[in-house]
Amino acid sequence: MALDANRPDLCIGIVGTGVMGQGIAQIAAAAGASVTLFDTRPEAAEAARRGVVQMFGKLAEKGKLTAEAAAAAGGRLRAADSLTDMAAAHVVVEAIVENLDAKRALFAELEGIVGDDCVLATNTSSLSVTAIAAGARRPGRIAGLHFFNPVPLMRVVEVIPGLLTEPEVTGALVTLARRMGHHPARAKDTPGFLVNHAGRGYGTEALRILGEGIADEATVDRVMREAAGFRMGPLELFDLTGLDVSHPVMESIYHQFYEEPRFRPSPITAQRLAAGLLGRKSGRGFYRHDGTPPPAAPPPPPAVPPIPVWTAAQGEARAVIEKLAGLAGCPWDGNTRPGTDSLCIVAPVGEDATTTAVALGLDPTRTVALDRLFGLAKHRTLMTTPVTSPTASEAAQGLLAADGVAVSVVHDSPGFVAQRIAASIVNVACDIAQQRIATPEDIDRAVTLGLGYPEGPLAMGDRLGAPTVLTILEAMHRFYGDPRYRPSPWLKRRAMLGVSLTTPEA
Repeated sequence: MALDANRPDLCIGIVGTGVMGQGIAQIAAAAGASVTLFDTRPEAAEAARRGVVQMFGKLAEKGKLTAEAAAAAGGRLRAADSLTDMAAAHVVVEAIVENLDAKRALFAELEGIVGDDCVLATNTSSLSVTAIAAGARRPGRIAGLHFFNPVPLMRVVEVIPGLLTEPEVTGALVTLARRMGHHPARAKDTPGFLVNHAGRGYGTEALRILGEGIADEATVDRVMREAAGFRMGPLELFDLTGLDVSHPVMESIYHQFYEEPRFRPSPITAQRLAAGLLGRKSGRGFYRHDGTPPPAAPPPPPAVPPIPVWTAAQGEARAVIEKLAGLAGCPWDGNTRPGTDSLCIVAPVGEDATTTAVALGLDPTRTVALDRLFGLAKHRTLMTTPVTSPTASEAAQGLLAADGVAVSVVHDSPGFVAQRIAASIVNVACDIAQQRIATPEDIDRAVTLGLGYPEGPLAMGDRLGAPTVLTILEAMHRFYGDPRYRPSPWLKRRAMLGVSLTTPEA
């Protein structure tokens, strides 16, 4: 089978004209292909055609297309009255309901209509491509071509061969994706493919933190935005996506991987889904979206008493704490051991404040911990032990905010908030690389484009340091005894060898 995806007379059929189908039609027509739209709903295909033509008109009004290009692209669209109108298509992309039986039935019908060289692609986001192709007369021409919503703006598409997909088909779809202006990320036919699989670390670990009472929603989101640099916090992202979408995906991937602990969902989202607290679409989720004023900003930091300050931190963290002590007018305790009335500030990686205080022989009522993983310039996270006194906690809050940088306070937790979530993100990505689901390059590129992370997860691991990420995971694994936190072999070996996480196998 030899499809030339760059042929000037390329004909693409699209079955299913909802939001995804219309988006695929738009980028296909813009790329010069003739597009035939079909939907079982009466008039839906024609309505979709008109909608895409109108979109081309709007793009021309905004100067993103010339009027001539918009008219030409619109002219390449047509609505089909019958599935038999797909007979001349070189590629057919299905974007119908996410149901295995429905997709199999559609492909079986298409195989009686299209030519033997026609490629059949599924836009499934969660079903096995191999399972969809099972029973087809020619399973070798069926592959996954998974776009993300909104298709014209999310410039990444997963190209997923099933176990029986012919290599030429995969190559043709990669070429087609590039023609349509999207980055093709090749991924194995595994649950969640690449992007949805890689996204498990962000939301599920945030829910774990929330469920343990370590921090509330606003604090978790604030830390991940302001300290770690994410565009949206994980709970804000759940509200944007909607729990009616996010929770079933979490459960599906978890069960398809036979209850892999790294992907364990949370009862928090199951309960909120049952209550109809879906997010923006229902007016209320983790936050209110019904015009109710947002939660009040954290109160201003308390005044700092002239308490002596001692720290076990070294390097940049020590320098910042010493500078803040000077700004706050606090005496600096530079002794090897803290004085009997000194505030003790530690800066652990992976460990919690209690474990660190006990290990160093510090008074836990005067001990607080500071997260230094993402630097201290933009946001600071302060962690208390269960017995840190209010006086010590308030003094630490005021001290760490002495130069105007915001401070979030969380309860005791191995890995704070940002360390836990970042390590989980990196670890999941490392295991995707370990399983050869995708190349390190495609993992980072697809996740950056598909999830909007500030950088690829493997690049993040390299920037933080693979040994540092490994230390965080091992500390959490040791503390909880939960296999959820077991480090990926990909991470362990590269941390030991001192090489980049993006280094592929030789």
